[in-house]
Amino acid sequence: MGTGTVEHTQIRKERRRIINHHPAQIHQHWLSRNRLLAANGAFTVYATALAVDTGAADRTWAIWAAVGYGVTTLIIWLTRHKNVPVIWPMLVSLAGALAAPVTWLVTRVGPTPEVQVISRSAMPPGSLDNWLSYNPYLPVMAVFGVPKALGASGLFGDPRLWLTAVSIALIWAAFTVAAPHRHCDSCRHNTTLSTVFFAASPVIAFPLAVGITDPPIIALMFLTLALIARPSGLLRAAMALGVACAMKATAWPAVPVFTAMLAVRDGARAAWRFVGVTILVAGLLAAALAPAALLDPYAFLQNTVLFPLGLTQHKTPAASPLPGHLLATTGMAGHWVAVGLLIAAGTGFAVSLIVRPPADARAAAWRLALGLAVMFTLAPATRWGYFVYPLGLVGWMVLTRPPTVAAEKGGPGAIAVPAQAGSRA
Repeated sequence: MGTGTVEHTQIRKERRRIINHHPAQIHQHWLSRNRLLAANGAFTVYATALAVDTGAADRTWAIWAAVGYGVTTLIIWLTRHKNVPVIWPMLVSLAGALAAPVTWLVTRVGPTPEVQVISRSAMPPGSLDNWLSYNPYLPVMAVFGVPKALGASGLFGDPRLWLTAVSIALIWAAFTVAAPHRHCDSCRHNTTLSTVFFAASPVIAFPLAVGITDPPIIALMFLTLALIARPSGLLRAAMALGVACAMKATAWPAVPVFTAMLAVRDGARAAWRFVGVTILVAGLLAAALAPAALLDPYAFLQNTVLFPLGLTQHKTPAASPLPGHLLATTGMAGHWVAVGLLIAAGTGFAVSLIVRPPADARAAAWRLALGLAVMFTLAPATRWGYFVYPLGLVGWMVLTRPPTVAAEKGGPGAIAVPAQAGSRA
């Protein structure tokens, strides 16, 4: 029996002992009523500021969301001394920040540029004659444009409906796998509450409403983290990440981070197995859904690499005033300096994974969040919206952190309950 197996057996035994002696604490949930009140209050302020500062589809979402978050905050405040389950006001938040704006934008407003690109990605590629003709997404993303390509119209033909449904389902699956138990009412309630909270938050609801494609990638990262937290979920984690890697290039930085963690925790063989399955799944899906890319690799390179880096004739409109973009706007020399800084940061990040690899799934998530934040800051073509990745990962870490048992609130002697995602006590 290997050292890793012995350690995980000891963790399970210790976890059972703590649960038997402290049955209530294992079901403690970070999303208390007061925290939900504070979070929705902050979301209200953010959405209100966005409604004043932006326009077009962004403003439409912000107006709906500000009302939804504001009403939710008010309901939670008014019912703070009553026995009203917090899931009910959170459903108001979900309706106001996601369901209503998605429906409104799909049925009453023209499709956003992102929606147009997704819808067209399911059709045969055309000439690259303007920035909207580029498709920076990887082949699996085209699945969300298939209903439109098959003739569906209205709400059912819009990619945002399917992006929303898939994202929420994946977030729910991730929290279900990460729950301490599978078959108790408290864990099921916490899973539902976490899913609704995350789906209604600006990190997920805002990009979904305007057709930005990051939420399903973030959700697949959550699912990968939940599965990879235990050795028995390694292959399923690799498959989940492989799907994400076949959807969008922003998923690929997770591969070396999780591989480095597995090499430390489970050994080199497990790490190589994870990498192999991830690449195999991504490659098979890409080949099956976009065989044309194999016949014209240069066009594929232009769409998925050169266009996001701003190195094509028609430039991406992603132009938030971050350091990499500001450098790129100074001219071609500045552009290449920004690209060089991005490569240098990636090299430094890779070295850090070798010198000081993350020890477990939580440490890997923190490292990935930091790496993505640096990458988006230095990219020559970037936007503030990309920071939903590090924000989402930090949110996942907060909502899934292991509960502790302490005699005094915040006092010494706290016992960390080993988190074995998806295990049954």
